[in-house]
Amino acid sequence: MAGHSKYKNIMYRKGAQDKKRSGMFSKLSREITVAAKMGLPDPDMNPRLRMAINAAKAQSMPKDNIQRAVDKASKSDTENYEEIRYEGFGPGGVSLIIEALSDNRNRTATNVRIAMTRNGGNMGASGAVSHAFDRMGLINYPASAGDAEKVFEAALEAGAEDVSSSDEGHEIWTANDALHEVVTALTPVLGEPEGAKLAWRPQTMVEVGEEDAVTLFKLIDALDDDDDVQTVWGNYDVSDAILEKLG
Repeated sequence: MAGHSKYKNIMYRKGAQDKKRSGMFSKLSREITVAAKMGLPDPDMNPRLRMAINAAKAQSMPKDNIQRAVDKASKSDTENYEEIRYEGFGPGGVSLIIEALSDNRNRTATNVRIAMTRNGGNMGASGAVSHAFDRMGLINYPASAGDAEKVFEAALEAGAEDVSSSDEGHEIWTANDALHEVVTALTPVLGEPEGAKLAWRPQTMVEVGEEDAVTLFKLIDALDDDDDVQTVWGNYDVSDAILEKLG
């Protein structure tokens, strides 16, 4: 189990998402509603709902908004959201996996395709890039949860497979089917995580230069602006120097 793997770039920069708080709340609400509808509306009995609510709390989403999203699941006129995955390629040979929750498959597919083609990307068929990623559990903790050694030891004891720590926080990777078990074991030691979800972890990373990075981030911005798109995963590795330069 490696302690210092570098995967900070596989999910798009948190800072950029934080600036879009209203859009983020919409996405978080949608995930809460879907989670509540797929299982029990009680977070203690529904791991996916518990994780969705924890993620919302980590982004300071008001309690009233969270409760409304839970309550919405029991209403008969609630939209039926479908989980959809798109795969494609971005600038610099980057592979992208786009996860969406949509009540209109045609609309979402059209919007994703337009965002890709206008920003240097290309859509791929199902399975075009996912074979180069591993489906795993990802648990996020803030840096304040503890130093790298404490988090590493706690994760190892809990049955995690890998840990990546930086000044920004800790990423703990688990087997696909062990996510909730590891979260349950970590919570008494490190507290509630900022987020815990199934993720796509690339088997190899692609280094992206400055010019391609500019286009790539425009593409991911365009995708992230779509209410239906929940998460964009990729195998891009952009150096700290370029990230700083791009702001």
